Amino acid sequence: MLTCYMYGQDEKYVTVKKSYEVMGGDFDITVISEDEELGFIYIQEALAEVQRIEKLISSWDENSETSLINRNAGIKPVPVSWELFKLIERSIQISEITNGAFDITFTALNDIWKLDGSMEAMPAKNDVEVHKSKIGYKNIILNSKDQTVYLSKKGMRISFGGIGKGFAADKAKALLVSNEVKAGIINIDGDITTWGTKVTGDKWLIGVVNPDLKGGISSWIPILESSVATTGGDGNFIISENKKYTHILNPKTGYPATGINSVSVFAKSAELSDALATAIFVMGLDHGLALINQLGDTEVIIVDSTNKMYKSNGVLLK
Repeated sequence: MLTCYMYGQDEKYVTVKKSYEVMGGDFDITVISEDEELGFIYIQEALAEVQRIEKLISSWDENSETSLINRNAGIKPVPVSWELFKLIERSIQISEITNGAFDITFTALNDIWKLDGSMEAMPAKNDVEVHKSKIGYKNIILNSKDQTVYLSKKGMRISFGGIGKGFAADKAKALLVSNEVKAGIINIDGDITTWGTKVTGDKWLIGVVNPDLKGGISSWIPILESSVATTGGDGNFIISENKKYTHILNPKTGYPATGINSVSVFAKSAELSDALATAIFVMGLDHGLALINQLGDTEVIIVDSTNKMYKSNGVLLK
C-alpha cells in the first residue's frame, strides 16, 4: 500500500491540489504553479483529459470505440482512432512478455464472477470453461494499414481495467508537461506518475506501508520523473470453503488469482506500471520477481497472502 507525502511551498511557486471522482475511483492531482488561479486551470485541463480518455476506452459506454469493437466481435473489423489502436497494440505486447497473465480479453469472465459481494456461490466449472474459451489476446487482429481492430471470436470483449488508469495518468501528465507546468503528481486510484520536484526542490515521496505495522509507513521511496501503480486484493472478493478469491481474475485459468495481497510496480510510465502490477498479481511471487529482475528501469514490491514483503533487486528501502 502506498501513500503520498508533500512538503510546503516557497515564495516563487505554490502547491495546488484537487480531488475528483473519475474512472470509477479517486483522481488526486497536485501541480506546482506560479499562482493558485493558474494552478486550478491546469488541474481542470488535466481532469478534462482524463475524462476524454475514459470516454474513449470505457467498455460501459455504448458509444465508445471500445464498445463498438466488442459489439462487432466475430463479425467485422472496426476502424478506430490511432490512439486506441496503439493502446491495444501495447496491451498485446505486455500480454506477450507476461505469457498471457495480462490480457485485455479477460472481460468475458465478468459475466460469471460477480466479485462485488453479490455472489453466493462459486460458478460451475463448465461455465468457467465456456467463458474462458472466449479469452485470448492472440485473437485480437490488428490491421495498421486500415487502422482496424477485430476480435475474431463471437462473445469476445476487451476492457482496460488493468491498464486504462495508468494510460490516463500518463496522458494527463503529458498534457501538463506540454503546457510547461513545472511539476506535479497525479494519482488515479493508485496509479501514480510524477514530474519535476516539490516547491522545496525535494523529490516526491511514496510511502511504503509495512503490513506488519497495520498500515504504518515503514519507509519512503523518492519518485523522480517516474511512476508507480499498486494492485491489491483487499477490494471485492468472495470466500468459498474458507478460501478467499480476489477480484483480480486470471485469464489463463478463468479463476481469481490467489497467493498475493498487493503488488506495487515502479516504472517510467504509469501505463506500464499499471499493466505489470496486474500481471504480477496473476503470475505469482516467483515468476513476478523473475520477470521484473529481467526488465530494465522497472522494480516491484510484492506482499504475499501471509503479509510477507518481497522486493526486486533494485529496490532500496530506508
